[in-house]
Amino acid sequence: MILSIESSCDDSAIAITEIATKKLLFHKKISQELEHSVYGGVVPELAARLHAEALPKILEQVKEYFPKLKAVAVTSTPGLAVTLVEGVTMAKAIALSLDIPLIGVNHLIGHIYSLFIEKETQFPLTCLLVSGGHTQVMEVKSLTEIQTVAKSMDDSFGESFDKVAKMMGLGYPGGPAIQELAKGGDRLKHNFTVPLHQSPLIAFSYSGLKNAVRLAVLEEEKKETPNFQDIAASFEHIATKHLTMKLKKYFKTVRPSTFAIVGGASANLYLRSQIEELLKPHKAELLLSELKYCSDNAAMIGRVAIEMYEKEMFSSLEELISSPRSQL
Repeated sequence: MILSIESSCDDSAIAITEIATKKLLFHKKISQELEHSVYGGVVPELAARLHAEALPKILEQVKEYFPKLKAVAVTSTPGLAVTLVEGVTMAKAIALSLDIPLIGVNHLIGHIYSLFIEKETQFPLTCLLVSGGHTQVMEVKSLTEIQTVAKSMDDSFGESFDKVAKMMGLGYPGGPAIQELAKGGDRLKHNFTVPLHQSPLIAFSYSGLKNAVRLAVLEEEKKETPNFQDIAASFEHIATKHLTMKLKKYFKTVRPSTFAIVGGASANLYLRSQIEELLKPHKAELLLSELKYCSDNAAMIGRVAIEMYEKEMFSSLEELISSPRSQL
């Protein structure tokens, strides 16, 4: 079995995965959303303190598995340095005390493997990663053959949802709040400009859209009874249209056969529906993670770790967290 730990941001999670069957034997996650919501976003130092409290509590529940552990895996990059260190420190202590290998897992690869929790991998595929920190398109041939072909030039898709939600006083995390508010709104009410719509670049940008929404929110707040439903719906529509327009341009040169959406923001139902429509002419298969595995979790880290264990891709105690901001 492999014990895996996730602490890259504001979710403390530990999982136990059986190597031979890929069966998830244990998985528990403690979210910090309530503590951070009052600040409208994640406070790194607070997140680190909460990890220090939560991770040992979860670890107590898996001690029965210790005799059967063959390795310990942990998210090592990218993420918040002060929160990554909490998980890595625990992983190092376990590896030393049990004399088992240590496996440092790239968080973004973890999201790709969230598609395959308790399943066999299905490569090659084109993957859209949309999360609070990243928006990028990758061509994935295997664990070790991953090429990023497009990424955000500034804000990510998920980050823009969080910031727009904060403008409207909806709290954190913003994605679910915007999605719910948008249900009752007119998606065409606000004619926000689609980012980079005239640019030949296959890249993403959300800073301009975010500012346009800010101005619309300020205008709405001048009313006696402000209603943000139309703004939320129009923002969600344009933010998603930006993704689909750039993907459509990309598909003119690279025809998709298997396409996947991963990351916390991949839980957005409007995004899923629009990607489904985009893929229909190509007759491409759409892969999606279970909703419970879209956000950060230790199960996806454990799933990557199985393949890394089999390839003996172990980490030394000294090399982890060398570059907490690294990407694929």
